[in-house]
Amino acid sequence: MLIRRRLAAAAAALVLASPAWAQEAFPSRSLQFVLPYPPGNAIDLLVRALAAEMSPLLRQSVVVINRDGAAGAVGSVSVARAAADGYTVLFVPALVASVLPVTQASSGLRVDSFRPVCQVFNNSMALVVKPDSPIRSLADLQAAARAQPGRLTYGTLGVTSIPHLAMEQWAGAAGGEFTHVPFRADAAVMTEVITGRLDVGSIVLGSAAGRNDVRILAVFDSERHPDFPDSATAVEQGFNVLPASFGGLFVPAGTPEERIAALETACTTAAGTAAYRAAARTGSQPANFFLDRAAFTRRLQSDVETKAAQLRRLTLN
Repeated sequence: MLIRRRLAAAAAALVLASPAWAQEAFPSRSLQFVLPYPPGNAIDLLVRALAAEMSPLLRQSVVVINRDGAAGAVGSVSVARAAADGYTVLFVPALVASVLPVTQASSGLRVDSFRPVCQVFNNSMALVVKPDSPIRSLADLQAAARAQPGRLTYGTLGVTSIPHLAMEQWAGAAGGEFTHVPFRADAAVMTEVITGRLDVGSIVLGSAAGRNDVRILAVFDSERHPDFPDSATAVEQGFNVLPASFGGLFVPAGTPEERIAALETACTTAAGTAAYRAAARTGSQPANFFLDRAAFTRRLQSDVETKAAQLRRLTLN
């Protein structure tokens, strides 16, 4: 009898110690979508469009919070440290798991700090040159790099940014050696390309939308982008290199499965609405920007492995 009483007391203590939110219907209050970048850019447009479409589906308000700093680490860390209850959600590229845990290890971010919910954007990378550049194809670029190892320069929006890693991945496949010049934005990179101070720019493809002062040398994707139908992919030019900056919604590790499922269901429906698709088109998204949680998780795992190998090489060099 004494043993039974002790077991009953222990069970009651466990119930009392469990989080109160574990027993509540979800969601029963407003949610926060944290974007770890400043407002006024393409990714900010996408998160606000998604939040607006998910809000009526979840029957709660969804507030977008811009919390930028340290290349995305500040806002990401704030979500990783938030309660794993499904109410604080991160909208971020996959680099939160594949790059930041390596480049900003002191932040405390880890590969497993978050669980993916759904992919809702997929930004292709591209190489650009000035319109009158003698480099007309990737074969030309490869030949020039091999003839003058380290002499050709390329710019990106920063060290270990996705455009930087994209160029490094292609250079590795091409067997060419280049000199990297980092900047803070794609616009600055393209300015330097136009003036001839840079030979090549590695940029987010959408940054070239509406411009005729640069020529796209190659798009890193499996198929041509609808906004740039005349621009050949690297695959078409004989290089099976497809780096991209993809991402979407993440929640802190430890978030209950049923809450992740509820968010995924709402995200799936929201991403298919006319309003979100219009925002995606404005942001130069391809038709295949969406992936469900299972497919997103698989792609994320592959990206973590690819980036780990790349970052090891960059560290060694």
